[in-house]
Amino acid sequence: METDAPTQNAEAQIALSPWQIFWRRLKRRRIAMIGGAILIVLYLVALFAGFVAPYHYERMDRDRYFHPPIWPKISGVRLVVPRYEQLPGDFVYREVPDDTQPIHFFVRGDKYQLFGFIPASIHLFGSDDNHPVYLFGTDQFGRDIFSRLLYGSQISLSIGVVGIFLSFTFGLIIGGISGYFAGATDTVIMRFCELIMSIPALYLIISLRATFPPGMSSSQVYAMIIIILSCIGWAGMARVIRGMTLSLREQQFVLAARSLGQSNFKIIVRHILPNTLSYVIVAATLSVPYYILGEVVLSFLGVGIQEPQASWGNMLTAAEDVQYLQNYPWLLAPSAAIFITVLAFNFLGDGLRDAADTKSL
Repeated sequence: METDAPTQNAEAQIALSPWQIFWRRLKRRRIAMIGGAILIVLYLVALFAGFVAPYHYERMDRDRYFHPPIWPKISGVRLVVPRYEQLPGDFVYREVPDDTQPIHFFVRGDKYQLFGFIPASIHLFGSDDNHPVYLFGTDQFGRDIFSRLLYGSQISLSIGVVGIFLSFTFGLIIGGISGYFAGATDTVIMRFCELIMSIPALYLIISLRATFPPGMSSSQVYAMIIIILSCIGWAGMARVIRGMTLSLREQQFVLAARSLGQSNFKIIVRHILPNTLSYVIVAATLSVPYYILGEVVLSFLGVGIQEPQASWGNMLTAAEDVQYLQNYPWLLAPSAAIFITVLAFNFLGDGLRDAADTKSL
């Protein structure tokens, strides 16, 4: 006897695992997939920033302050970059006719540390010093904005991932313990969470930044910012996980594990917390932009990553000057990178939330 098509589709749906069903539902959200693809590209570029960037983030071109963007041109079958000369006046440049230089790929240039520990000097593309490749122009110190944007992405993008990993790990464990044991343990932990949540994060970081030793490097300041943001951000997650754990602790699979003599730690880690992962993944994706924006705001205010280290926040300090902003709009390139990143995370987070919602189509 032949079975009809709806029955076959139902059986195929039953054969899928929950994660397979989740992935199938996520793929239907094109905006979410586009956001995920953008984030993959951004993080890959950040990982290989030293290789993709034509120059080091500290390199200064003292002959080309506030140079406008220089985009390659196609000449025959090759990419060439034109040369510009400075005119009398305040940083006014014009293209020199018939003076171009081919762009070379995989060239030697400024030294950098690939992945943070491998010495390297090969760059994806480059040209000679008389024909620089300034895709996004230069800043007030003659530094290539495109290169600094790539190096800055290593800090601005990683701080969200590292901060979320630390804060959500604390929130999962503490919230799981609070909800599982309930009673006095739950009361003490939740009151402590409320105390943490009542602390204004921005003012706390600014106050603590004043206590840092003046000789701290940017990497040390970066680590401290992550730790402080993580120590504040876990409380909200702990409250949500505690509520989910209170309902899961009475489920049949938890009662069965308890009757088999499994320890409380194993029950929490192996049976309860995995059932909260769908929410955690969605919440983490939606929370990463807040960590990124937190670093941007702190660096913009001068209490985060310091010069000459590049981050998207301290690169925007040049835009504080209205005259700079009017005459050299390419200084706002970091704001475009922030906008695209936050938008991509929100697109992906909304798609993950819809895919995890069993009531949505």
